[in-house]
Amino acid sequence: MQTFSFYIPLEIRYADLDPQGHVNNAHYLTYIEQGRIAYITHLGLWDGKTFSQVGIILANAQVTFLSPIYLGQPLQIGVRVSRLGSKSLDMEYVIEDSQTNQELAKAATVLVAYNYDKSQTVSIPDSWRSRIMEFEKLSVE
Repeated sequence: MQTFSFYIPLEIRYADLDPQGHVNNAHYLTYIEQGRIAYITHLGLWDGKTFSQVGIILANAQVTFLSPIYLGQPLQIGVRVSRLGSKSLDMEYVIEDSQTNQELAKAATVLVAYNYDKSQTVSIPDSWRSRIMEFEKLSVE
């Protein structure tokens, strides 16, 4: 299994909890979104200013819940691109306890390159493709 080269820390907010005292399942998608945005910003693919410049749109998301997450638990989110197609890419995520490295959840998304001004899919920009391939050490399909 490929390892993650990119992690961000995450602090649980009180508002993320449900009546059972653990993080509500809906917040996991927000957590992986935070990881995804940090990843593309880290790689220099987006400057964090204009949303329409992101150039990707979420097509599919899947989360596997492995263990509850509690307030005060130290977390880290691993993010990686596992596949680059012509117009889409697959991203994988892991939410871990940053002290024990216990996997608490795994997730995967399919993202499509998208031109928001024209409301249509486009090819993944060559600049994105080369930067991701270099960072993830991916080979050409």
